[in-house]
Amino acid sequence: MSATLKHIVLWKLKDHAEGADKASNALKLKALLDSCAGIVPGMIKFEAVVAQPGLEATYDVLLNSEFESQAALDAYQNHSAHVAIKPFFGAVREARQCMDYLS
Repeated sequence: MSATLKHIVLWKLKDHAEGADKASNALKLKALLDSCAGIVPGMIKFEAVVAQPGLEATYDVLLNSEFESQAALDAYQNHSAHVAIKPFFGAVREARQCMDYLS
C-alpha cells in the first residue's frame, strides 16, 4: 500500500479585511475552498472547516486534505481554480501555517 500525502493548512484571519469582518471572511474562504474540492484526479480527501464557537481553536479556518501523490498535490496547487482564489486569501489572512506529510 502506498503512502498518502496529507496537506494541512490553517489560516488566522484579520479582524476586518476586504470590507467584511472575520466571521464573514471565514465563511467566504471556506466556500472558496469548497469550490476546489475534486478539481484534480488523485485528490482523496478535501475538507474545509471554520472554527466553531465554544471549541478551542487558535486559527480560524482549516483545510484538511489528502492526495495520492506529490504530482496530484502539485496539480491542485497549480490548477486555475485554486490559483484564482489565492488573492482573496492573501488579502484577509493575518497568518498561515501549512504542513505536508506522508502517512
